[in-house]
Amino acid sequence: MSSRIRGSTRRTTASRRVGRLQWADLDLVLLGAVVLLSLLGCLLIWSATLERDDLTGGDTRAFVLKQVVNVAIGIGLMALVVVTDHRWVRILAPIGYLLAVGGLVLVLVMGSTVNGSRSWLIVGGMSLQPSELAKLAVVVGMALVVAERSEGRWRDRVGTTDVLLMLLVAGVPAVLILAQPDLGTMLVLTATVFGVIAASGAHRRWLALLAGGGVLAAVAAVASGMLKEYQVDRFLAFTDPALDPRGAGYNVEQARIAVGNGGLFGQGLFHGSQTQSGFVPEQHTDFVFTVAGEELGLVGAALIVALLGVVLWRALRIATRTDDVFGRIAAAGIACWFGFQAFQNIGMCLGIMPVTGVPLPFVSYGGSSMFAGMLAVGLLQNVHLRTLSAPASRLAPQQRVLVLG
Repeated sequence: MSSRIRGSTRRTTASRRVGRLQWADLDLVLLGAVVLLSLLGCLLIWSATLERDDLTGGDTRAFVLKQVVNVAIGIGLMALVVVTDHRWVRILAPIGYLLAVGGLVLVLVMGSTVNGSRSWLIVGGMSLQPSELAKLAVVVGMALVVAERSEGRWRDRVGTTDVLLMLLVAGVPAVLILAQPDLGTMLVLTATVFGVIAASGAHRRWLALLAGGGVLAAVAAVASGMLKEYQVDRFLAFTDPALDPRGAGYNVEQARIAVGNGGLFGQGLFHGSQTQSGFVPEQHTDFVFTVAGEELGLVGAALIVALLGVVLWRALRIATRTDDVFGRIAAAGIACWFGFQAFQNIGMCLGIMPVTGVPLPFVSYGGSSMFAGMLAVGLLQNVHLRTLSAPASRLAPQQRVLVLG
C-alpha cells in the first residue's frame, strides 16, 4: 500500500512540473555562471572605457550602463524562452530561422560597414548584428532537421539526406555572412556546424569530408581574392606580429603586453597601465579579456575561463541527459558555439589565434551577442526542465487524468 502511495506521489510531482514552471528546478549552476560572467563583463567594460573620452564623450559610465541594459534585456529574453512550452519552441524555430536569414539579407542591402565588414543594422539609434542571432538560428534549424527526420530512432546513425539537409540549413546563412564579409563569425559558424553534425551521429567520413572541404574553401577564398587585404594581413600577423607592428600586428602585440603586465594578481581594477592608456584597440569588445589579464591577473583571467568551462559543462550535461532529439542536438550545438568562440577570442588575445573580431560570450560589450547568448541559455534551461518533467510525459493518458483529478 505504501509503495502505491509513493508511486502516486512521484507521478503527482512530475505532473505538476508539466503544469507549471518550477523555478527551483532551473539549472542554477548554469544560471549562476552566466550571471557572474555578465557582471564581470560589466566591470571590465567600465574599466576599458573609463579613460576613453573619445568613446564616452566624457561620461565614464556610458558604456557600462548600456551593457547593464543589454544584460537585463538578455535575461528577459532568456526567461521568455524558459517559460515557453517546448512544443512552441519547435514550432517557432523555422520562423526564427527565416527572420535571421532575412536580417542577413537586409544587412547586405542597407547595413553599415564597421571595420571593413558590412555587418550592422542601425535601428532607432541602436546597432544590431544579425550574424550573432544567425548562430543560434543555424543550431536550432539543424537540430530541428534531425529531430523531424529521426524522432523515435535517434540512436541510429543519420543518413546522407539528413546531413545534406543540415548543410543546406547552415549554408544559406553562411553564404550571406561570407558576403559581408565577416570572417570571425564564419569561423565560429563552421566549427559549430561541424560539432552539430558530429553530435547528430553522422558517419566519420562526413566529418573528414567537412574538415577537408573547409581547408580547401579557405585556400580558395585567399587565392580568389574573396578575402580583403586586411583580413589576409591579420593571418600573416598571427604567424609573426613583427611583420607589421604598426598595422595588423599591432593588436596582437599590445594584447600580449597587456596580459603579460598582469602577473598573478593583476595591477588592480581600473589601474591597468595598457588599459587606462588606451593602447589596446577594441578593448571593451573583442579584446576585453586583456583587461582581465592586466588588471585582475592570472587569477581573474582563470576565473573567467573557469566560468566559461562551467557553462560548457552544463550545456553538455543537458545534452547527454535528455532523451529529446531536438534538445540533445541543440544543446550540443550551443556548447560547440560557446566553446569555439571563447577559445577563438581568448586565443587571439594571447596571440595563439588570428585576430578575427569575435566577442567573448557574456563578457564583451554588445547587445546582439548578449541577446543571442542569453536566448541560447534559455533554450538550454528549457531542455533541462523538459528532461525533469519527462517521467510525467511517459504516463499513460488514463494515469495522467487520475493524477490530475
